[in-house]
Amino acid sequence: MSAHKKPTATLTQSHWPLSRWLVIAAVLIVLDQLSKWYFELNFQFAERLNILPFFDFILVYNTGAAFSFLANHGGWQRWFFAALSLIASAVIIYLLRRNPAKSLFNLALTLILAGALGNLIDRLLLGHVIDFLLFYWGDRYFPAFNLADCFITVGAGLLILDELLRIRRQKQV
Repeated sequence: MSAHKKPTATLTQSHWPLSRWLVIAAVLIVLDQLSKWYFELNFQFAERLNILPFFDFILVYNTGAAFSFLANHGGWQRWFFAALSLIASAVIIYLLRRNPAKSLFNLALTLILAGALGNLIDRLLLGHVIDFLLFYWGDRYFPAFNLADCFITVGAGLLILDELLRIRRQKQV
């Protein structure tokens, strides 16, 4: 009679524990906060520094959401967006815990988590989000944004790409 051992589950390159995704998010949050602190300490409000013919550094504050949505609505939006960030972060952590794969999906969620928490820190500590990246062409301006916004945008793009790749894989089967 031979003894058969059950194979033990080991972490391979395709599986990462939740803690690794959270460490990546934490590093991104630190980068976001350091960049915001740099501009807060070295620029006056609305001060601009031209970098390229279509790009400036600028220090501005946003009490709303993307594109200053709800920015001038008396302050309640600070708590609304803070609550929204907390709820989204909880859902993302739940999804990361449920899906331990090292995947494009989890990378996307991690970027969105870092962006949401980076801007949440600003909202809770300052009452506004610090923005400092300004792109424009002639007299047309894209609203100023920050690294946390970049993380959220890239994460959302990666979620779309992941879904398109999933659909493509299903069609091949």
